[in-house]
Amino acid sequence: MKTTRNPETAHPPLGLYSHQLEVSGAERMLTISGQVGMALDGSVPDDPIAQLELALDNIERNLEAAGMELGDLVKITTYLVGEWDTDARRAVMAERLGDLRPCSTLLYISALAAPSLRVEIEAWASRAETPLI
Repeated sequence: MKTTRNPETAHPPLGLYSHQLEVSGAERMLTISGQVGMALDGSVPDDPIAQLELALDNIERNLEAAGMELGDLVKITTYLVGEWDTDARRAVMAERLGDLRPCSTLLYISALAAPSLRVEIEAWASRAETPLI
């Protein structure tokens, strides 16, 4: 079971996230390595927002491969390089995550593994174990 909290003793979240998320009970945990804005064919668009969409697609594909979905995310860490349209980035995240509020960290860094990459997202997810019948 996942329980999110935003303690009244701390400032409200600055964005679409929760200050804490507790996982309890019989849960499977999944750790996803940083996913970049690269298509299956290896192409990388120049537009950072298009890269963000692809990175989120890659997160979803990894979740699906483990029998999970976006609603199972508990933590995301997003690394951004260069100039970004903050409003456009927030709009994409709001559209993709909906009401989901996983814990989240956002960092601006100087570079990623290749000069063309502008975004990388790593994620943690959990899902309740289904009892065997």
